[in-house]
Amino acid sequence: MKHTISVLVENHAGVLARVAGLFARRGFNIDSLAVGVTDDENVSRITIVADGSDYTLEQIEKQLNKLIDVIKVKTLSPDSMVSRELVLIKVSCTPKQRPEIISICELAQGKISDICANSMTIELSDCKQRLDNFEELLKPYGIKEIVRTGTIAMQKGEQTVRV
Repeated sequence: MKHTISVLVENHAGVLARVAGLFARRGFNIDSLAVGVTDDENVSRITIVADGSDYTLEQIEKQLNKLIDVIKVKTLSPDSMVSRELVLIKVSCTPKQRPEIISICELAQGKISDICANSMTIELSDCKQRLDNFEELLKPYGIKEIVRTGTIAMQKGEQTVRV
């Protein structure tokens, strides 16, 4: 089962390496990792998506809480979070195919970021499932290159993960 973990850490050099090292030492695989500063420049948020049982999740949380630079650890449940990824897809296209690809892009609420004679670059921010579907729709045209960010997530409603 996939688990989304939000970790608030002190914004210092080497913190990400210590967190990633913890996962490596314990043999936990990271499916997705995203890091960014928060509204407090001294605090960063690491969003980790990892696969494992409930026991594995419990071990991850315990180990993360032992790290000195970790301020707070919160596992986000799928039904009470908003999560997004960003994808950039460069797709082959002829002038004849361009209207079809633009139509797919508009339906998915994507944005054309670059266009040239034989390709288009499209950006889209959405949940993982919809990005996977969007990629499948573009495969017949020939995907030249694809780049995806890690998942970012926060709790729905009034609850927050803050210092």
